[in-house]
Amino acid sequence: MAPGSVTVPLPERFEPQLATLASTAPEGDEWLHEFKFDGYRIGCRVDGRNVALISRNGNDWTDRFPEVRAAATELPVRRAFLDGEVAVVLPDGRTSFQALQKVFSGGDRADLAYFVFDLLHLDGEDVGRLPLERRKARLAELLRSQKKARVRYSEHVVGHGPEVFARACRMGLEGIVSKRRDLPYVPGRRSAWVKVKCIKRQEFVVGGFTDPEGSRVGIGALLVGVRDATGALAFAGKVGTGFTNQTAEALRRRLERIEQTECPFTPRPPGSLGRNAHWVKPTLVAEVAFSEWTNDGKIR
Repeated sequence: MAPGSVTVPLPERFEPQLATLASTAPEGDEWLHEFKFDGYRIGCRVDGRNVALISRNGNDWTDRFPEVRAAATELPVRRAFLDGEVAVVLPDGRTSFQALQKVFSGGDRADLAYFVFDLLHLDGEDVGRLPLERRKARLAELLRSQKKARVRYSEHVVGHGPEVFARACRMGLEGIVSKRRDLPYVPGRRSAWVKVKCIKRQEFVVGGFTDPEGSRVGIGALLVGVRDATGALAFAGKVGTGFTNQTAEALRRRLERIEQTECPFTPRPPGSLGRNAHWVKPTLVAEVAFSEWTNDGKIR
């Protein structure tokens, strides 16, 4: 703790700073860039041997990640508040949300890790008031003995945002998060942090649609699929964003003209979706932007 600093209590709540979605990575050396992890945002509150893992929405998730809790108790601190993401690391170094979901249903937990990218409090000091680059330097020092462990330091690159983003996409990552190096930590969604996602695009056959809910008009979502080797139309998921109200209403009128009673997908989508959807002749094609294919052949 720096001389003359005022001792402050350890925060009780996790109030995360959030990134604003952008279409391009910022340029300039005032930004640093981190690879985006595909997991759950978690705040880690360390108070002696008592560790709490808190979700972005303020829920206590300590029991969900006992390995991370145990590792955090071994950090060389009395009190600290960390910000990061819990994810599962694949053999090629990427993180996988699908693999993380399997952990919750009894899957392998050996590759579960907590990637820490910010430090908000350290032994009575409000570290969050410092510029990001100084916070990360303090964090790197704190975690220097934790390499390849459950709690890991999130590395970054200064400047060259577009090049870092292109590299992330070539590696098959979700994208990057770019942050101003010179600013303090401020809870809420801020322009000082921006995220850019690697997006895939592909044409899909439209096989149905759902009714709108709430304030939406026209359609709720398109149901799309791809042809397999036999020519059968395999369901690939729902597409529910990217429509203006005017477009959604016009699309509804067009789809109603080719509506049919028979489901064109083989097999039929399960559950209420398969029972309540409107089916159409599979004659229309839509270009869809998505982030990845899941293990069960769906887009997200």
